[in-house]
Amino acid sequence: MHRIAPILFAWVCAFGQPTAYDQPYRPQYHFSPRRHWTNDPNGLVYFDGEYHLFYQYNPFGDVWGHMSWGHAVSRDLMHWQELPVALPEENGVMIFTGSTVVDERNTTGFCTDGKPCLVAVYTGHTPAAAGRPALQTQNLAYSNDHGRAWTKYSGNPVLNLNLSDFRDPHVFWVDQARRWVMAVALPDARKVLFYGSSDLKAWERLSEFGPAGAAGGQWECPTLTEVPVAGSPRQTRWVLKVGLNPGGLQGGSGEQYFVGRFDGVRFTNDNPASTTLWTDYGKDCYCALTFNGMPRKEIPVMIGWMNNWQYASRVPTQPWRGQMTIPRRLQLRKAPEGLRLVQAPTEAIQRLRGGHFAWRGQNVAELNRALKEQVHWNSFELRSTAFPGVAGEIGWRLLAADGKYLTVGYANGELFVDRTQSGVTDFSKDFPVRTSAPLAIGNSPLELTILVDRSTVEAFAQGGQVAMTNLVFPPAGAEGMEYYTAGKSGRLSIEGWELNSAWK
Repeated sequence: MHRIAPILFAWVCAFGQPTAYDQPYRPQYHFSPRRHWTNDPNGLVYFDGEYHLFYQYNPFGDVWGHMSWGHAVSRDLMHWQELPVALPEENGVMIFTGSTVVDERNTTGFCTDGKPCLVAVYTGHTPAAAGRPALQTQNLAYSNDHGRAWTKYSGNPVLNLNLSDFRDPHVFWVDQARRWVMAVALPDARKVLFYGSSDLKAWERLSEFGPAGAAGGQWECPTLTEVPVAGSPRQTRWVLKVGLNPGGLQGGSGEQYFVGRFDGVRFTNDNPASTTLWTDYGKDCYCALTFNGMPRKEIPVMIGWMNNWQYASRVPTQPWRGQMTIPRRLQLRKAPEGLRLVQAPTEAIQRLRGGHFAWRGQNVAELNRALKEQVHWNSFELRSTAFPGVAGEIGWRLLAADGKYLTVGYANGELFVDRTQSGVTDFSKDFPVRTSAPLAIGNSPLELTILVDRSTVEAFAQGGQVAMTNLVFPPAGAEGMEYYTAGKSGRLSIEGWELNSAWK
């Protein structure tokens, strides 16, 4: 077995010097590393009271490169402690996206003292060089001290198809089959391959899925999760989520999902292959993963990377670049078209609530006077219930200052977020956009939960039927908020909380 070398000098420096989380665009209740680049979340796992968040990380700079697994832990999904790099790039092999599992039965033989251990299953990426093509293989590492120290398996790789694009294994235990299952992407073929193993070392090919749905770019970061159906406690379906880059709904990277059944061998889609279902309707949620190891009765929790490959290396943040979405609870809801995914922010966010504002009525001018006097927030949770009435458009202007603002609105059967006038947008032609999602509400009120965190906006409509995630870079002092209507609106109910920093 090969023991991972001590942290290099640059990593010692990074973790030996405290970094205040007070930069203008620094999220206060979303995870971001102290310094440097991050992208996909990796290896999400719950073990012995701790949530482990691993993530693609460059220990040496704020652009993509030297990919390794960064590591943070939390007891409540809100307050994160960043730890030293878990799996570093080594001998020219970068550590790409993968999973972490709890080996309860010591199927690998890696666990000691009769206790469960953590096993990471990751893609090793060897870049092309000297006429040799790139190579991506699946590999193992393990930890017997709650993820603080890791040993790479001497028998790596455990799965090698001699391909340049073969990555992002999602591994989980299937009770009915009594084995581990791996879902792994064949990006250029727009397929997910399924493998089975009794020990995580020897893998047998089981089946494949795809192409289906959106197939305009490479498929990445597959995740297969059993998700409960809301209102039917004993009913579940499997949700296969796949990243797509390029070819996302709003341009660049995006995510789609499929609802179906999984028998331990094969995933069967409930919908026609031509049906495309989007996980998120914004531009900035990609490669989201769910936690392994959650208690059986817990609703699955998902975290994604909040960025887009169109401009990820150019967003104006320092000394870090990249952050994660709010952790989200996943359920399926019955709709006329079939089962559809709904997402809700984790209830743990309530622990950060501070200043409070509430209002009910129809007089928009009165509401806005109260907001101007009482609300000056840039990290907050806003919940509103509005009857559009005869108004052609209703919505919120948020993070307002110096004539700049971000709009979250509803018009003509669509929910939208418009960041074209939101502040700093000129670092990429693909950034100043209006993202939208179809949302038919009939005679029902529009129900919104909006999470704003300095440079992030996540909007959830109708109890999570639509999720829309976008970055925003407002001017200094952007703490204004107002409600607007185009025409006479109906009744309106609002409740909001300033959210305290999770870093203080």
